[in-house]
Amino acid sequence: MSKLIATKRVDLLAPYLALDQGTRVQAEYIWIDGEGGLRCKTMTLEKPPKSVADLKEWNFDGSSTAQAPGDNSDVFLRPVSIFKDPFRGGENILVLCECYDNDGTPNKSNYRAHCKKVMDASQEQEPWFGLEQEYTLFDADGQVFGWPKMGFPGPQGPYYCGVGAGKVFARDFIEAHYRACLYAGVKISGINAEVMPAQWEFQVGPCEGIEMGDHLWMARFLLLRIGEEWGIVPSLHPKPLKGDWNGAGCHSNYSTKAMRTPGKGMAAIEDAIKKLEKKHLEHIAVYGEDNDQRLTGKHETASMTQFSAGVANRGASIRIPRHVGAQGYGYLEDRRPASNVDPYRVTAILVETTLLNN
Repeated sequence: MSKLIATKRVDLLAPYLALDQGTRVQAEYIWIDGEGGLRCKTMTLEKPPKSVADLKEWNFDGSSTAQAPGDNSDVFLRPVSIFKDPFRGGENILVLCECYDNDGTPNKSNYRAHCKKVMDASQEQEPWFGLEQEYTLFDADGQVFGWPKMGFPGPQGPYYCGVGAGKVFARDFIEAHYRACLYAGVKISGINAEVMPAQWEFQVGPCEGIEMGDHLWMARFLLLRIGEEWGIVPSLHPKPLKGDWNGAGCHSNYSTKAMRTPGKGMAAIEDAIKKLEKKHLEHIAVYGEDNDQRLTGKHETASMTQFSAGVANRGASIRIPRHVGAQGYGYLEDRRPASNVDPYRVTAILVETTLLNN
């Protein structure tokens, strides 16, 4: 029996979404819970806010989200970023929030606060990021979406950037997510079908500093929210299926002003790689849960325990794109982060290791 059912009734909902709501605005407050998931609830505003500064601080029961004990359960939501709401339309908004305890300190789940300090300290070096979010789609029965019931599709090969029936699964869902991101203002830069059937990727960036984490988390929210309507469950697990199937990562493209400077960029990239090698295990520790199941040295991954780097090498820890090596400046790609990595943690540690821990 199916565990999930797509419950949205477009025919019934449409007349209500068309009703005039006057000057009042629905603001969907969104936050990261104590287990790395996403939560949300809605507040009515009397008028559209001009900026984040116009939004109220709110609170919620942290004992129900693994963020606080029951006898001291209030956790506070501080708005940090506003996006347009593609579900309600009009002037309604999505509000990304940070979580704070009642003593004014960041909640244990709040990695954004530290990331913001790191990005402020490195602002002159202009750190840019582009994250490649891989994920896998599951259906209402908990099976990989589109796969034969009680069976498997053909071996990997025709699915990566594939076209055609039997090669691509749930393209309508993917297109809905892409358009929702564009409407919301998320800096989504592309999509593609991945190596394993029913596995996809979207890219967010380039973003500077703290913006990277904000935009990737909002893109993840939209992915999950649209999944409600399709009866599809997107999974960020780095190895959703055991066996000869590719895992899922969140390849992290990173550059600084020095790396992007012609004539000097490659030296800055090589210097960064040396620093990253020295801190390899520290990075692995914050690069996502269950990443050991993915970083095996197979399926276009490097070893979890051994650091490596190379030009155009997709089996290395750090890849220098071919065109970057040829022109002598640009960016590097950290291929170690798992698909479920917190973007605030990966961007913060990249900056700390290469720019702040000299």
